Amino acid sequence: MSLKTDLTAAAMLLTRLPVRGTPTPRAAEAAWAWPLIGLLVGIVAAACGWLAWGLGATQAVAAAVTVAVSVLLTGALHEDGLADTADGLWGGGDPARRLEIMRDSRIGTYGTIALVLSLMLRWSLVVTALMQGQFFAVVLTAALVSRAPMAVAMRWLPAARPDGLSRGTGRPPARAAYIAVALATGALVLHGAHGLLAGALVVGVLWGLGRLARARIGGQTGDVLGAVQQLSEIAVLVALTSG
Repeated sequence: MSLKTDLTAAAMLLTRLPVRGTPTPRAAEAAWAWPLIGLLVGIVAAACGWLAWGLGATQAVAAAVTVAVSVLLTGALHEDGLADTADGLWGGGDPARRLEIMRDSRIGTYGTIALVLSLMLRWSLVVTALMQGQFFAVVLTAALVSRAPMAVAMRWLPAARPDGLSRGTGRPPARAAYIAVALATGALVLHGAHGLLAGALVVGVLWGLGRLARARIGGQTGDVLGAVQQLSEIAVLVALTSG
């Protein structure tokens, strides 16, 4: 495990940032660093939203800027995964057909609904965080924590197809998954009871979606991992802004 090469690999896989350097040969070996790349995305997105608010934008607009910058920085990688997963897992009569639907670049009804709901929920919850005065803490924690379950899902579930992004990325070593979980846990501990609730919700998302993916398509794909990230981010935002 090399800090520089693993961070390079993680940034190249999960973002559109103009990263230069030699990445870790097997991208999954850098899975421990995925939460750190999520934190970086969260910092930039939150800074842009905060700047917009400071320049006179409403909280609603500042929240929209935050979400939009996050999407731009990742190239909508996770959003695309959520939409394809919704279309695939609820469409098709057998695993092969579902995987075919997930690979199709066109978006269907289920995918559209999932994407719209995800963006609306994230936007409204970021608005709430702004109103509560905990904008940076909530946005950064959600961005960091939501990348850890992807490493766990890749370690837990078999690849559903013989090719594709997930198969090419490989299977994270146990140590990489443990470190990712430790980073996420450390961030949640800082939020006390709300952090505990967030952790429980993320575990529920991972377990539920993982079981569903195994039953419907035989395991995980890059799209399923994207859906895990999106739903986990929403779960953290919900928990940290509740009460």
